[in-house]
Amino acid sequence: MSGVRCSGTEMSLSHCLHHGEHLSCPRGGGRKAAGVSCSETAPDLVLNPQVVEQTTYMEDRPMFMLQCAYEENCLSSTSGQVPANTYRRLLRFSSQIHNNGQSDFRPKAGRHEWVWHECHRHYHSMEVFTTYDLFTLNGSKVAEGHKASFCLEDSECDEGIEKKYECANFGEQGITVGCWDTYRHDIDCQWIDITDIKPGDYLFQIVINPNYEVPETDYTNNITKCRCRYDGHRIWMYNCHNGKKLEQTFPGLLNNQVTHR
Repeated sequence: MSGVRCSGTEMSLSHCLHHGEHLSCPRGGGRKAAGVSCSETAPDLVLNPQVVEQTTYMEDRPMFMLQCAYEENCLSSTSGQVPANTYRRLLRFSSQIHNNGQSDFRPKAGRHEWVWHECHRHYHSMEVFTTYDLFTLNGSKVAEGHKASFCLEDSECDEGIEKKYECANFGEQGITVGCWDTYRHDIDCQWIDITDIKPGDYLFQIVINPNYEVPETDYTNNITKCRCRYDGHRIWMYNCHNGKKLEQTFPGLLNNQVTHR
């Protein structure tokens, strides 16, 4: 097919936009040729929205205790312009990510490509595993964060399923079918830096596997959205649910990006 345009969420190549003509690829490929690997089974990651809602809180943390997080780009851009004895205000929460698919979720890169981070002393198997964003009610992004998958492992499993993946001692990383990986609220980068945010009502969004680096049977359930209220002293998360990306709700959203570290 020529003129093929895929978004990455299609369940079949025939679902992609295309011109309709069938072309033969030149022998040996070519600059405009592409290949696709197909599989009968794939993982399916789903985030538990109730866990996000129940674990949300706010913390003021001194900059000198955030140096590793700063090195891993987990703070807003203004954090590099303040003294070490100042505080950053963090919106913290836990993420519980289940694999409800038919095969294990494994990082795209093999272990020989994992990146060692000396400060936290761990390997990143995917540079961005999850993104965290805060939007105004009209769709302007005002704060953002991300979570590198420094440790993809089986935290807990359904009854009768054994854990396969454990990060300790440079172990294999992944999430077994029927298991879930929990990123606790008290670990580095499990937050959004809201130091510069004014009190008000916001929309909060989490996206797992945002760049579609690992194939899944369903990407539409990788998004969790919540309403968020911040009064300057306390913060609440409510009405958390899985759904479409806010970029699909607000078509002009991509023109309103913020620049954060």
